[in-house]
Amino acid sequence: MNFELSEEQQLLQQTVRQYLDNECPATHVRELFEGDTGFDPALWKGMVEMGLAGLHLPDQYGGAGLELIDLAVVSEAIGWGGAPGPFLGHALAGLAIQLGGSDVQKKSWLPRLAAGDVLGTVAFGEAGGLWQPEEWALAAGRKLSGAKLNVPFASLADVFVVGVAGGGLALVEKAAGGFEIRSMEGVDRGRRIDRVSFDGAPAEALANGAEASPRVRDAGLVLLAADAFGAGSRLLDMCVKYAKTREQFGVTIAHFQALKHQLANMALEIEPARALYWYAAHAFDHIQAQAPRSAALAKAHLTDRAMQIARDSVEAHGGIGFTWECDVQLWFKRIMFDRAFLGIPSVHRERAAKLAGW
Repeated sequence: MNFELSEEQQLLQQTVRQYLDNECPATHVRELFEGDTGFDPALWKGMVEMGLAGLHLPDQYGGAGLELIDLAVVSEAIGWGGAPGPFLGHALAGLAIQLGGSDVQKKSWLPRLAAGDVLGTVAFGEAGGLWQPEEWALAAGRKLSGAKLNVPFASLADVFVVGVAGGGLALVEKAAGGFEIRSMEGVDRGRRIDRVSFDGAPAEALANGAEASPRVRDAGLVLLAADAFGAGSRLLDMCVKYAKTREQFGVTIAHFQALKHQLANMALEIEPARALYWYAAHAFDHIQAQAPRSAALAKAHLTDRAMQIARDSVEAHGGIGFTWECDVQLWFKRIMFDRAFLGIPSVHRERAAKLAGW
């Protein structure tokens, strides 16, 4: 059995990473981070033209018909690049319609989402840190009233996939109105979040939303784990490069044994965890009985390990590591987003324990 990525998957990841290295270097990440919207239309257009908007959607609707592992390796590359933008919410919205929508709903939305003609997002979070389908309290119906928090790029989205009471999913079109969007101050300014207050907004239930919502949540956990792995790996790379160039007492700090140990420990923290998100993504499509627990463990462990890498990266950069001017903060805050979105690690460790029968 081959436990490595296929040549096509490796090429896909390398292509995305090279594109982001060229079009979205750290200087551009910072510009968007410090800007008003955290969104670069040209960068997103390039990602759409590469097929990333419909990578996981069936080819009959204009997608590439690939699997979650393919979407996840792209997410890792995006995390490495620190690329701002709506990739996560758009991918999950398309998946929700694919898994939960009727034939009519799929034909109506999936081709446009795959082509990037419309932008999708998901509205799952509710007050009190409630993210899971069984926790949603927003009343279902043909009209929605209530609030959703931490909605990625709601101000730019054309369609929302909204989690409703009973674990169902509903579609709300921006053009239909009936809601108000207010910006929230999120930690990762490259992935802006909003509060969406629905006030009788016309909604259309996804035909199989209750069955699809846990699967969409699990896919989101895998993509967040992959993004955190990419961001953590990028921070480690930054630390190694800094150690080779920063001089102290007439030599580069890479000569100091204590820092060598710290960098080695950082590598041991992050690299072995790669297989967690690989397996969870594989299980999503091929071993569905194990998919929920694998996704929960990947999200909990990888975002925690990446968070430790981020803390160590600040220390490895010394005094400058604590400053706004240092690029470490851009990836540090990205990992903070990955750790919190869809539930913090303790939530998913508890879920994993229950799923294992503990």
